[in-house]
Amino acid sequence: MQDKTMTFSIGGNREEDIKKIMSTVYAALQEKGYNPISQIVGYILSEDPTYITTHNNARSLIRRIDRDELLQVLVKSYLQA
Repeated sequence: MQDKTMTFSIGGNREEDIKKIMSTVYAALQEKGYNPISQIVGYILSEDPTYITTHNNARSLIRRIDRDELLQVLVKSYLQA
């Protein structure tokens, strides 16, 4: 049994890439008339890509992001705001 805390870190460029991808995905969902926040949360919780539209290649883009990476960037952004 391990009792040490694991650390996880994302480099600066990767974090910026994730933010750009998420902005693109958000805009694509909005353009198609979806509630972007609800759809993105559904995707994060289930990792089911059908929550994300294929419009503007959004589904392919979001699948380039590992869910752990995405959650780290989101939490970091929220806590720094």
